[in-house]
Amino acid sequence: MQQKERQVWYDGRGVSVENMDVWELINHSPIDKVLVSLKQRQDGYFPQKMSFITEVTENEELEQVPSGDVVFSDDQEILTNAKKSGYKTCIFYSVDNREMLERCSREASDYDFAAVDFDLPTNIPLELIIARLEESNTILLRAVNTAIDTEIAYGTLEKGSDGVLFATSDIDEVKRLTAFMSKQSLPNLELHPMVVTEVMHAGMGVRACIDTTGIMTQDEGMIIGSTSGGGIFVCSETHYLPYMNLRPFRVNAGAVHSYVWQPEEAAEYLSDLKAGDKVLCVNTKGETRVLTVGRIKTEVRPMLLIKGKVGDRELNVIVQDDWHIRIMSADGKPRNASTIQPGDELLAYVCEPGRHVGVKVSETIIEK
Repeated sequence: MQQKERQVWYDGRGVSVENMDVWELINHSPIDKVLVSLKQRQDGYFPQKMSFITEVTENEELEQVPSGDVVFSDDQEILTNAKKSGYKTCIFYSVDNREMLERCSREASDYDFAAVDFDLPTNIPLELIIARLEESNTILLRAVNTAIDTEIAYGTLEKGSDGVLFATSDIDEVKRLTAFMSKQSLPNLELHPMVVTEVMHAGMGVRACIDTTGIMTQDEGMIIGSTSGGGIFVCSETHYLPYMNLRPFRVNAGAVHSYVWQPEEAAEYLSDLKAGDKVLCVNTKGETRVLTVGRIKTEVRPMLLIKGKVGDRELNVIVQDDWHIRIMSADGKPRNASTIQPGDELLAYVCEPGRHVGVKVSETIIEK
């Protein structure tokens, strides 16, 4: 089944209208769905971008809910009546025992949305619900209070919940959530063929392996380059090695002076990367995802300089001079670094040059 679009609902029921700092921050954030009480819905002043999920506690309140709102309740009778009246519905479950977990797993697919809270800090109940709703169209949201819990909810059972119901009045936590949301919308990188113009041995040097906390596939790797104007697709260590086990968490990236590309159009020197930093993993279609650095492994090795051109743009990368290092060719097939020759076409990424401490800047910077 196709991955459903991630949703973030802000639970504003406990945040008064007078708490302007929080609401102002929400209004200027990517969050456009808010859960409110019926009184808040009637009295509050919200920007037009907002979609509302309105809590209903009595059947008589349904006629006061504006059309187009999602009706939120833990009462099945209210939600049944709401559905008859043409509303979309969200059921809320507070799971604190096995019986409630079974009920949630059994009933949640009857509703458009299901929001689930748990009494214990374990992901096992969420894993079970995700598995049981896999073939359902129901949007599953986990109740959370922090940006870190949001990231965990999205990663549970690899697929993750479809969204979160985010409740906090902590301004710093809202800022952390909006920053996390921004990083989830990663654009594709436009990859181009680079014609190799020169290959030469570059003597001994210090090269870095980027070991991540994730697992990469054979069509994935990272963009590595000597200049801020772009880099070359260096493959993950997922291809045949005759004398050692594969390391699918690793990209044997190259010389320590090199850039590796990161989220938000940033780049970082390999020498500056450390555990906990984020790097972009890219596949041959240019699709990206974020991986966390687990460690940087540096060792002295013989090095290989590969130069090339994408149109008029010159790029180069220095990698370990060894057969087992793979560079992605323009046709999406891995090439052994030591077999690359002038005239070969490799997969590369180009961007506007000019960076200071890895961040794009508009100034004259010449790199060769």
